[in-house]
Amino acid sequence: MKEITIISGKGGTGKTSILAAFSSLAENKVLCDADVDAADLHLIMDPEVVKRADFQSGNSAVINNNLCTECDLCRELCRFNAISADYEVNPINCEGCGVCVYFCPEKAIDFPENTCGKWFISDTRFGPMVHARLGIAEENSGKLVTLVRQEAKKLAEKKNLDLILTDGPPGIGCPVIASIGGVSAVLIVTEPTVSGKHDMERVTELADHFKIPAMICVNKFDLNLALTRDIENFAKEKGLSCLGRIPFDPVFTKAMIQAQTIFEYDGQSKVAEAIRGTWQRMVERLALE
Repeated sequence: MKEITIISGKGGTGKTSILAAFSSLAENKVLCDADVDAADLHLIMDPEVVKRADFQSGNSAVINNNLCTECDLCRELCRFNAISADYEVNPINCEGCGVCVYFCPEKAIDFPENTCGKWFISDTRFGPMVHARLGIAEENSGKLVTLVRQEAKKLAEKKNLDLILTDGPPGIGCPVIASIGGVSAVLIVTEPTVSGKHDMERVTELADHFKIPAMICVNKFDLNLALTRDIENFAKEKGLSCLGRIPFDPVFTKAMIQAQTIFEYDGQSKVAEAIRGTWQRMVERLALE
């Protein structure tokens, strides 16, 4: 089984649309949306949920006023000022450190686990998909990314599928690290802008640090040919494969608005042709079936 994660140093480079396009071309795969902080692959895939479950992580303190003697020890120990004078815990301020729970002499503070979001297994017109929704202002997205990837792997093994296509988060933080650990390869989608090139370099360093084979694809390459050449020269210096150039075309956006992949909307467009070539080069490089 192989897993390919598509990432980008910044948001808005088109990685989700490209992964959706790949889903039209790949066979025997599971789709996985690991961008749990801002999941949007489902907008194109139109999934039909067959299983849903809560994602629980971290804890928050809750004071039982029937047991509390208002000794004020918890308020003295709390470094986050999360406990009011009325001995109510502000869930926004509470960091879940558990100090108040440990030192409360009356054992009057409960410490329930937080429900931070939900994760789903769904059917789509391109095959099974695992995705999630993190709650508003909730943390621990790296743990949810790991959970989603684990469920995708279990589903692939259960259905005897040999490929996992994962839509990773942007940036270089914890969710990205969680999305690339142990994958077969990453495809870095970038764009020819100053910020696009800079962030692509950072995420390339991240992949190199974890010894993950990386490939590069330049989306909207014709917006700035000079920067596109700079990106490709950087990739050559680092020994990375440049799998393709995808031209700018509003048809890409039109397909997304219609909740379709580029091959469903206009399979004869130059964008579709470029993505097909990119996919074929990836298949050859990774020896995919």
